[in-house]
Amino acid sequence: MNLKKLFVYSSLLFVLVACKKTKTGTGDSIAAKTMLDVAYGTDPLQKMDIYLPANRSITNTKVIVLIHGGAWTSGDKVDFNAAVDTLKKRLPDYAIFNINYRLAIAPSTNLFPTQETDVKSAMEFIYGNASIYLISNKWAFLGASAGAHLAMLQAYKYSSPLKPKVVASLFGPSDMADMYTNPAGGNPVLSGLVAALMGGTPAAVPALYSSSSPVTYIGASSPATILIHGGLDPIVRPQQSMAVQAKLIIAGVTNQYVFYPTGGHGDWDAATYTDTFNKIQAFLAVNNP
Repeated sequence: MNLKKLFVYSSLLFVLVACKKTKTGTGDSIAAKTMLDVAYGTDPLQKMDIYLPANRSITNTKVIVLIHGGAWTSGDKVDFNAAVDTLKKRLPDYAIFNINYRLAIAPSTNLFPTQETDVKSAMEFIYGNASIYLISNKWAFLGASAGAHLAMLQAYKYSSPLKPKVVASLFGPSDMADMYTNPAGGNPVLSGLVAALMGGTPAAVPALYSSSSPVTYIGASSPATILIHGGLDPIVRPQQSMAVQAKLIIAGVTNQYVFYPTGGHGDWDAATYTDTFNKIQAFLAVNNP
């Protein structure tokens, strides 16, 4: 090969390599990845959907874990599918884990703390695979209703596998004894639901009610918390979120309480949900940078 041809060949090779690096930044890129129904346990309900962003890394890729509601007895991770789509657009650098857990069936199947232990197992599974998923230790939890209760309980009660930086509660119960004693609207059906879940009344199993209540564990090391509640919630009284905020303030923990006076139990209009996600996104930007 003469020098002229060698020069042309070398120039073309340089251009090709340069184009590849320009496209990916530092060489080969990491593609976004979706994995559905990933098992973290042996029960059919112990599964999660995983959404990993492109170009993720163990130093920069933040995590948000979603926990669905349904009074601990119903609901499914698919209930959060619309939220997943919203969060992927709003938080493109986050890995999203949308989890299921075993559901309680009265009078004796999967009663509390089954749901609590499932959430902890799911967190341990995610953490144990952090190097595979290429995710950092900057985590946030987001739950709705019973899922918010489980998110707060995990965030406040446990230090392992890690403490999240942020927990977001959408109309979540925080004090199980108060849920029984002072049900929303004085509805005895709600008291009965709580007693069935817990396997007894607060008088019968007081220790379980205490250990199952997020407010029991709030302290100075608790994560920054955003609480969102409707003033006309017929299931979970706003006082449940207010009790959390009061303890967070005493403990000196960053918090925000968002109150929608005419909001029910999540049956909000599009404008309210847009405002909700605006506020969650802004809270995450400051507290999980």
